[in-house]
Formats: sequence, C-alpha cells, structure tokens
Amino acid sequence: MKFTVQEIADLIKGTVDGDPKTEIYKLSKIEQGEPGSISFLGNPKYTHYIYQTRASAVIVNHDFEPEQTINCSLIRVENAYNAFAMMLEAYNNLNREKSGISKYAAIAENAETGDNCFIGDFVSVGEHVKIGSNVKIYSNTSIGDNVVIGDNTILNAGVKIYNDCHIGNNCTLHSGVVIGADGFGFAPQSDNHYAKVAQIGNVILEDNVEIGANTTIDRATLGSTIIRKGVKLDNLIQIAHNVEIGENTVIAAQTGIAGSTRIGRNCMIAGQVGIIGHLEIGNNVKIAAQSGISTNVPDGAIVMGSPAFEISNYRKAYVYFRSLPKLADRISVLEKKFKGEQ
Repeated sequence: MKFTVQEIADLIKGTVDGDPKTEIYKLSKIEQGEPGSISFLGNPKYTHYIYQTRASAVIVNHDFEPEQTINCSLIRVENAYNAFAMMLEAYNNLNREKSGISKYAAIAENAETGDNCFIGDFVSVGEHVKIGSNVKIYSNTSIGDNVVIGDNTILNAGVKIYNDCHIGNNCTLHSGVVIGADGFGFAPQSDNHYAKVAQIGNVILEDNVEIGANTTIDRATLGSTIIRKGVKLDNLIQIAHNVEIGENTVIAAQTGIAGSTRIGRNCMIAGQVGIIGHLEIGNNVKIAAQSGISTNVPDGAIVMGSPAFEISNYRKAYVYFRSLPKLADRISVLEKKFKGEQ
C-alpha cells in the first residue's frame, strides 16, 4: 500500500513542508529510516536523528525549527506522538480489512453473524452463538455454545471462548487468550482427596476491553466474572473466578488475582503482582511491581512490597533493610566492647 505525504498529512490533520507527492509505503523508527518510509520526532533527545535519517518524511510538532539542513519532508502537527499513533492505528486497520467466511470454518447452523464479518480457517462456532457486525475471528479460534460477541471485536488466532460468555463491542483478544475456563474450585474431603465444585457461571467482558496473549479469565462458580469497560490486560495474567475489575483499570504481565476479589476503577497494577482472594481494592489505586496484596486497599492508595504497604513507608523501610548487615556488624562490635568492659 502506498500513500503520498499529502494523503498522510490529511489523515493526521497536518501541514506539509516539502514535497507533498512523495510516496510512502512503510513506517520506521527515525534512526532506522529508509527511502519510502515515514517516522516521527516526539522526544527532543532524538532530534539529532532528523538531520541523519534517510526516511522520506518525518512527523514533527508545529513548533519544531530545524537548526541544520533536512533531507526529508516534514508533516507538522499539534502533537507528533499522538499523530503517529493515529497513523499506526489506521495502518493496522488497513491490514485487518478482511471479510468473508472461510470454507474451512465450522459454524453451527443456528449461529448468527452480523454484517461484514471475517471468520478464518478452522474456526469453530458453537450452537446459538451471536456474533455482531464487523467482527474479525482469526484461524483456530474456538467459540462455545451461547456465546455473544459484540460489534467491531477482534479475536486473534487461537483464542478460546467457553460456553455462555459475553464479549462486548470493540474488544481485542490476542492469541492464546482463554475466556471462561473453570474456576479453581475444589472441596477437600475427609480422605484428603478433593471433589470438584461445578463452575456454572460465565465471564462478561464489557466494551473496549483489550486482553494480551495467553491471559486467562476463569468463569464464575455462580454469577459472572466481570471485566468492566475500558480495562486493558497485558500478557500472561491469571484472573480467577468471580473477580470483578473496574472501568479503565490497567494490569501488567504475570499478575495473578485470586477468586472473588473486586478491583476498582482507574487502577494501575504493575507486573508480577499477586492478590489473594475476597479482597476489596479501591478506585485509583496503584500497586508496584512484585507486590503481594493480602489486605484490602483503600481508594487512591499507592502500595509496594510483599506484604504491600504504603509506598513512602516502604521506601523508608527498604533503606534500613539494605543496611541490616552493617547494623548487625555494629551491634556485634558494641556487644563485644560491652562484654570487655564488664
């Protein structure tokens, strides 16, 4: 696909300094630019690259004033980073412009599909499934009975959605995501064996949710595991049965959340955080990487450590913790001195 510099400028609402007819056919980093590519300058520390780049065009802020000769066209915009992100999204959408149903897909006769859907090779769609319009379902994805999928949702290759789950509008599920596997429910018996507790609930993803590769969200024992609108989940996250995650919360990779914990709105949870079950995490909470959460966390708190506590107190405690060997040596010296004086 080729576009002129002017066509790109029109897309991102910019103005052109240079040749508007130059053709662009790929994207690049500014330091790795090649003829026919376009890049952007969003961080001042990369400014020196704009005088060296071989890219045919670079997106810059309106107020950028070159101090040396530039050999590429400039597209001036209000915010270069945001404009480049807009262009990436448009490029990504063009690459995903697929429609039609593969002859190798297996779709139940009573399943419903909306307009302009794409269903790829070896996709399996179960009984009474409802799929909205403009949905893209890539190869080797499995959708169980009674699943509902909203408009404009993308299921990448190898996604598995178990029966009765609901996926909202404008969601993106990356490869290897599993929605609705059984929650970890086992009842201990007198003979030290465990009896499986049937997991008969479901998972609900509201609108505008994105889930990273190989993340798993378990179905509820009863009721629903709920991921509210706007939530963004990284790769390799485990969310247990009956968890609820509030609107616009973001969670980084390798975090694990145990059953029936409720997490509020607008939270930021870093990587490798462990959260035990049946807790209440408030709104606007921030949890630092590798923290262990074993008690409720109030609104607006920033916590760190395992077990986690308020972050400024943690940092003070850590200063002392790092000094413990020296403190122990000093105490040993003082003890010997004290015994020698007796």
